[in-house]
Amino acid sequence: MKTLKDVISLKFKTSESEGVIFHGEGQQGDYITLELKKAKLVLNLNFFFLCSNQLGSIFGHTSVTTGSLLDDHHWHSILIERHGRNINLTLDRHMQHFRTNGEFDYLDLDYEITFGGMPFSGKPSSNSRKNFKGCMESINYNGNNITDLAKRKKLEPSNVGNLSFSCVEPHTVPVFFNATSYLEVPGRASQDLFSVSFFFRTWNPNGLLLFSNFADDLGNVEIDINEGKVSVHINVTQVKRNRIDISS
Repeated sequence: MKTLKDVISLKFKTSESEGVIFHGEGQQGDYITLELKKAKLVLNLNFFFLCSNQLGSIFGHTSVTTGSLLDDHHWHSILIERHGRNINLTLDRHMQHFRTNGEFDYLDLDYEITFGGMPFSGKPSSNSRKNFKGCMESINYNGNNITDLAKRKKLEPSNVGNLSFSCVEPHTVPVFFNATSYLEVPGRASQDLFSVSFFFRTWNPNGLLLFSNFADDLGNVEIDINEGKVSVHINVTQVKRNRIDISS
């Protein structure tokens, strides 16, 4: 498939921060890979051309990163529109326009492209990448409804491994807090060890994450976000150096 124009669109949701969403590559070295890395969306393209009358090769590798916190198990929409070296990458209605490196406009791919992962090719790049784990819908590649074709088994081969046409919800139960709400749980009396762990995400630069008084008026511990940094404050009333502050 040697194309001048490409339009790829899909929706996904996942709780994983790494995974290949879409991949295609050609014998001449061209490739396009859309993947999640550290919960961000990364698009890698390469327009490769081997020039027989010159020494070496001309490479047109381009990498673009967009978005963040995409492992929140909410639906996110992606649209890739390519015309030659001009590309519009739209994530959740936020469009980013860029122009690829190199001098060539055609993307030369093999006849097989993959969604949700990439086949093992022996190359270091294929071995280090994780397959996508989550849900996709409305997959459309250059006017072809891939989701519908796969469900009706019109693709050959249609899938590798365990592929189901349903979306499993995660087992974890998140808690949402607004500006006035909080969760209060009982402490543990007569315990010398204080231990707490949790995951959180927020778009606010300031906020109180945890507060607890020690028994017998021995002090307190506080964890908060201050200007985007997490701080831990420990106050102990019965020692000379009675306050410890840690910021990260």
